[in-house]
Amino acid sequence: MAIVRIGDRLTLEDLVAVARDGATVELTGEALQRIARGRAVVDAHLADDLPHYGINTGFGALAEVPISREDLAALQLNLVRSHAAGVGTPLPEDDVRAAMLLRAQVLATGKAGVRPAVAQLMVDLLNARIHPVIPSRGSVGASGDLAPLAHLALVLVGEGRARVGDEVMSGAEALARAGLAPLVLEPKEGLALVNGTQVLTGVGALALADAEHLACAADVVGAMTLEAVLGTPDAFDARVVEARPHPGQVASGARLRALLADSEIRESHRGGQHHKVQDPYSVRCMPQVHGAAVDAMAWIRSVIEIEMNSATDNPLVFEDGAILSGGNFHGEPVAIALDLLAIATAELGAISERRVEHLLNPSLSEGLPPFLAAHSGLCSGLMIAQVTAASLVSENKILAHPASVDSIPSSANREDHVSMGMTAALKARQVVDNVRYVLAIEAMCAAAGVDRRAPRQPGRGVRAALAVVRADVPPVEGDRAPSPDIEILEIRLRRGGGLVEAALAASGL
Repeated sequence: MAIVRIGDRLTLEDLVAVARDGATVELTGEALQRIARGRAVVDAHLADDLPHYGINTGFGALAEVPISREDLAALQLNLVRSHAAGVGTPLPEDDVRAAMLLRAQVLATGKAGVRPAVAQLMVDLLNARIHPVIPSRGSVGASGDLAPLAHLALVLVGEGRARVGDEVMSGAEALARAGLAPLVLEPKEGLALVNGTQVLTGVGALALADAEHLACAADVVGAMTLEAVLGTPDAFDARVVEARPHPGQVASGARLRALLADSEIRESHRGGQHHKVQDPYSVRCMPQVHGAAVDAMAWIRSVIEIEMNSATDNPLVFEDGAILSGGNFHGEPVAIALDLLAIATAELGAISERRVEHLLNPSLSEGLPPFLAAHSGLCSGLMIAQVTAASLVSENKILAHPASVDSIPSSANREDHVSMGMTAALKARQVVDNVRYVLAIEAMCAAAGVDRRAPRQPGRGVRAALAVVRADVPPVEGDRAPSPDIEILEIRLRRGGGLVEAALAASGL
């Protein structure tokens, strides 16, 4: 089983491995030493009787209220309890695991000022698969994800609720089942558990991983459509795409050429009555549109991976003895990136829906029957599948409106500008889910179109993709409900679902 080392630099792949693939986690020795050194700084400052934010003062607008030495432990527990104000549907398990991993990584920087035992318990919960129940709503993305992280922290102190397997139980019971003792918080530790961007970053990182896969899926499914409508791959010629050498465009063009290699369908209409000089933009401009999304996602990944490995607590503790208040908890860098993720992914869906129209409209589809119906008129074929795609694409237009341009003051106007980064993350995740369905609809329609071109075979990659589709979704002979087929293909288009992987492998990619 894979092991992810907290304290080393984490990548998006590490996060996916822990959140979804069952990887175990461990703290590095260097991380434990950094944590201990940071805690020693906090302990030294406890004796100087000077005000240190969140250590011997109140929080937010109460930062100037001094707290007596005998109340310092109660201050931290009260913070965690009072900030657990989230509402709504709980986050799914993979999002929770991502947030836990990233919060442990923050503690491992040593700049949060906690004891090593705090970070170790977070790691123990991950490995024991104890998952705090974290409501999805309640964060404005500065001071980070206060409410969601407080729900996470409650379980560490033996309160709140946790999911273990299929059961939801108290935090105390979940810890007891794993033989773990709850934390008794010491000064600074409650604040260190709730202050930061790890929930919005975790949700957004997983959405990004899925979106990157969908960018490949768009090329695979788009290549299927090109074969079905007797399109020309000439627009993907390396000389064309490299004349405007955006990296994503070049990569998408190369992928499309490989997917379409050795196509008998293409050869059958080269120079014949179906020969095309130019296809509609939704087919011809796949490298330009898909590639733009790929390039946006590359930048988003750079932002996400920086954030994954950053210290976002406040105040920050430094080994030179300084304890400094700052604003690293502000989610603006990630919020803007995740707003772009929603926009870029939405475009993959928008162009896919237009290709669906191309497949179903007899004035565009080069001899395919209207709506790919077996008996036009008697049968409606896949007419309403396009309507479903249109519905999803239209929803994405609303979801693509940026959250990060909004702000609402909180904490008696001390927190007077916030990022709305959690909203950006949740919207991006929904857009990704919607686009996967749109591509599933296109794959269903394109497969029906390619079937109509038999006995001529499509390119190597398209042939492999079609085989995956037909293994689960038989051809439509009359009319049947498309919904179950769409649901099956949505699963096949997920990371590890087989359709994209088979097509790329067959194309030598």
